[in-house]
Amino acid sequence: MPKELQEMRKRVCEANKDLPKHGLVKFTWGNVSEVCRELGRIVIKPSGVNYDKLTPENMVVTDLDGHVIEGDLNPSSDLKTHVELYKAWPHIHAVVHTHSTEAVGWAQAGRDIPFYGTTHADYFYGPVPCARSLTADEVNVAYEKETGIVIVEEFARRGIDPVAVPGIVVRNHGPFTWGKDPAQAVYHSVVLEEVARMNRYTEQINPRVEPAPQYIMDKHYLRKHGPNAYYGQKGQE
Repeated sequence: MPKELQEMRKRVCEANKDLPKHGLVKFTWGNVSEVCRELGRIVIKPSGVNYDKLTPENMVVTDLDGHVIEGDLNPSSDLKTHVELYKAWPHIHAVVHTHSTEAVGWAQAGRDIPFYGTTHADYFYGPVPCARSLTADEVNVAYEKETGIVIVEEFARRGIDPVAVPGIVVRNHGPFTWGKDPAQAVYHSVVLEEVARMNRYTEQINPRVEPAPQYIMDKHYLRKHGPNAYYGQKGQE
């Protein structure tokens, strides 16, 4: 087995184990994957396996179309969603899906997660979009694949850069996030969940709240991610 694939399995296993540590999942309600396009491989959590039972060795390895190459266990049922995101967006390298409570609340309400403050702006350059519900045909014919297609279509429809807004909620379903590696994709899931919680409190305190000004968005996002970024230490996230 190539060393890079071994390292992928370790990273994906560790990232999946981080989901319950951060309170993002209950039971087995979540998954993390990573893609290496040079190797032509995706590594993903096995379906329905408790997080405390996960090891690098029982991560499932597939090709770029989601066909199992290595592993005795079934891959996550959401694999085909991940595959569609990887195919559409070559700049992402890891995907996370959870049913975290606060983000699911916005998904079930069918609402974008608005920009109300600087925590949001540090990681998401604009509202976190809510994609439409799937149609009956989409659910019945190719549910997981169509979920990925709907996510990609939503970003294309709005002209959003998935690197600048590394997450979405799908109506009646839940959140997906992504990043340059599994650790960053999980980090974005944590931020998304926290922002969703903050926004719920904000709207409870002031039901007439308006989005924060664009100049605050620009300042906070660009100081971390812009060409002249100065937040943090050189070479660190």
